Amino acid sequence: MALKDVLPDTLGFGAAPLGNMFRDIPDDEALATVQAAWDDGIRYYDNAPFYGAGLAELRMGEALAGKPRDQYVISTKVGRVILDEVEDVSARQQGEKTGVFAHGRANTVVNDYSHDATLRSIEGSLERLRTDHVDIVFVHDLARDFWGDAWIARFEEARTGAFRALDRLRDEGVIKAWGLGVNLCEPIETVLDLKAPRPDAFLLAGRYTLLDHSRALQRVLPTVAERGLGVIVGGPYSSGVLVGGPNFEYAPATPAILDKVARIKAIADRHGVSMKAAGLQFPLANPAVAAVIPGASRPSRIAEDRAALTEVIPAPFWQDLRGAGLVDPAAPLPGGV
Repeated sequence: MALKDVLPDTLGFGAAPLGNMFRDIPDDEALATVQAAWDDGIRYYDNAPFYGAGLAELRMGEALAGKPRDQYVISTKVGRVILDEVEDVSARQQGEKTGVFAHGRANTVVNDYSHDATLRSIEGSLERLRTDHVDIVFVHDLARDFWGDAWIARFEEARTGAFRALDRLRDEGVIKAWGLGVNLCEPIETVLDLKAPRPDAFLLAGRYTLLDHSRALQRVLPTVAERGLGVIVGGPYSSGVLVGGPNFEYAPATPAILDKVARIKAIADRHGVSMKAAGLQFPLANPAVAAVIPGASRPSRIAEDRAALTEVIPAPFWQDLRGAGLVDPAAPLPGGV
């Protein structure tokens, strides 16, 4: 089944902030944010055990409890099993994401991409999400940014474990689709080169945005489109820096990134275009992209994202971005520019 046939819309909800990403978010604020997404008509919700050691899934399970299960789509991720016992959160080694969920739960997080751990991870997610099924499963963070040089060994563990488990679950109809959920292109390139397994979709965070898209454009999206697969773009605001935040790639933005944002914003201001609209609409112009899933931790952000998606952006804005060398010459732009 094509990813676009699984997803209800091009705008989804990224749940990483619900795991207390960067800050300690009150429960009522987190629950109100999911409710605001529901009230807006958003029916695709992405989650992961990694987000606050299960906190994001627990909150989403509470927020969606009682909602008709056949009216929304959930994706979650495998590669981590959350245990009942606790650990020292500050001692966790999580690559470039170390400290991102310092305000999450202290439950022990076990990294494991084996077949059996994949099934245990899904069982844990179902319990936290208060549902009897999830629709899409992504193998999480199987990349250098988390594992360093050990990522190839972890990839092989997943190839003989998680990939085969998810292939079987998809073929049996237990899930509708599976793939990789990563922040780098290389793992997707690697799995696309394999004859087996047979993933359906990819969640690519931060690599097909206004600030960073050339490698994905050249090495991932053409093959995805050619095979009738699909990509969900996570982190369309590049950890917030594109829309005025301080972070890029989960860390303080460099001067070079801030300069690029300023150049894009100058053109946006000249054309009366909001940066959120530019950030959301750019990836959706690529035919391989099925949806964008900005994260939100405040109810007001939902309305902002919906307005950004529907904002009318004049063609000269995109033309000026291309003329300034701020987008790849080969990148499809909204409106066929």
